[in-house]
Amino acid sequence: MKNTANITQAMRLPFLVLTPCCVFLAIAIAIQQQISFSSSYAILCLIGALAAHIAVNTLNEYQDFISGLDLHTKRTAFSGGSGLLPNQPKLATAVFFTSVISLVTTIGIGSFFIYVTGWQILPIGIIGILIIVSYTKWVNKSAFLCLIAPGIGFATLMTGGTYFCISQQFTQDMWLITLIPFFLINNLLLLNQFPDIDADKEAGRNHFVIRFGVHTSISVYALFAISSQLLVVGLVLQKTLPLLSLITLAPMLLSYYAIYGMLRCRETIGNHPQFLAANVAACILSCATLSLTLII
Repeated sequence: MKNTANITQAMRLPFLVLTPCCVFLAIAIAIQQQISFSSSYAILCLIGALAAHIAVNTLNEYQDFISGLDLHTKRTAFSGGSGLLPNQPKLATAVFFTSVISLVTTIGIGSFFIYVTGWQILPIGIIGILIIVSYTKWVNKSAFLCLIAPGIGFATLMTGGTYFCISQQFTQDMWLITLIPFFLINNLLLLNQFPDIDADKEAGRNHFVIRFGVHTSISVYALFAISSQLLVVGLVLQKTLPLLSLITLAPMLLSYYAIYGMLRCRETIGNHPQFLAANVAACILSCATLSLTLII
């Protein structure tokens, strides 16, 4: 029982809240568009999405331990790994197999949807699997790819894939709406890289913050934050989103508090978790609020 509890630490359970937010957004879009769908399919999508998120979290945990990165990072509540394997290295194999089992679960559920809905979902599945298996070792060595991979993985693939699985179609409006969490989720991971800059350099990573520096990264963060807000306003004006969706702008304002913290603290922002928390809240609360406005 104790080992089981330890493995859940490597899954980063608090981080998994992002997954139901992305799946819920797809469901909310379908409801707003008056598309009837199977609740069983929606639940299956959620299980597959959670398995994918667990797979990438545990594989990242395992690979960061094997590479030695976990021994040099300064852990915060939002970055630097869970700290499980440096304290209990004997669990490394169990964490790795947890990742494999989770990935197989995702592939199995994806295969079911390919069978019942058609091959159109296959490219999303392939890209998702590639991101999971390559994120730690290869994606983190490409500044631009690492910058947008989180948004692609969660907003584009997870939300877009769920929408197709329950509706059997892709629509332009759906893709436009997924751009809102795309920018927010990219920012979620971008800021969380600030506390680990030195350790990531030593491990051979070359993500955006390392490649272009803190100043440019703050500018990109601000650009993404503003873009998500302009999208909400623009989509309301063109009636893709209801007028009520403008209240999504309220939690988005937390991004500016995070920007203040970035300008003030720069590389030491990990010592000030309130700014990291504001970044997380801006992403999660905005996605959840947007979904609720579509349903209401």
